[in-house]
Amino acid sequence: MNRDKAWALLNEYTKSESLLKHAIAVEASMRHYAKKLNMDIEQWGTTGLLHDFDYERWPDIPSHTQEGAKILREHNVEQEIVEAILSHAEWNQSDYPLDRPIRKALFAVDELSGFIVAVAYVRPEKLDGMTPKSIRKKMKAKGFAAAVKREDILQGASLMESELNDHISEVITALQGVSSELGLS
Repeated sequence: MNRDKAWALLNEYTKSESLLKHAIAVEASMRHYAKKLNMDIEQWGTTGLLHDFDYERWPDIPSHTQEGAKILREHNVEQEIVEAILSHAEWNQSDYPLDRPIRKALFAVDELSGFIVAVAYVRPEKLDGMTPKSIRKKMKAKGFAAAVKREDILQGASLMESELNDHISEVITALQGVSSELGLS
């Protein structure tokens, strides 16, 4: 599935501007890591773009990801992408463990991308000049972006075999590349 078809599918199932922006953020982070790790940039980007495409219609566990997987299979999306998307939800990880680079990366960038975007929205300079230190400081504020699981961010850095500051820095860099699409320029 090319990006145009993935974008059309995402927009067929997702109307929320914030969810569309989250998809763009995770796509950018996945593409960034794919390039860094010499992996398939299009495959990883598609995975990031579509990882939550079914969430608006099926937000409940375990329907989210599982209903989407059925639709992706009907569209002949490659199995590696479908299984990576299934793996990012903890309720699927016994069947789809975080044991492949694409799965690890999706899990690692999902919550962190959302958190960094949330921090950028409250900063006058948005993503410009953002540092891992500012992200870590906001991570300590339990009331800020409370739905973001801080333990998932920490686990993500570990899965990427990266220091937390380095992982945060990679995702900031990825998001800076799509700042205008995210409304953060």
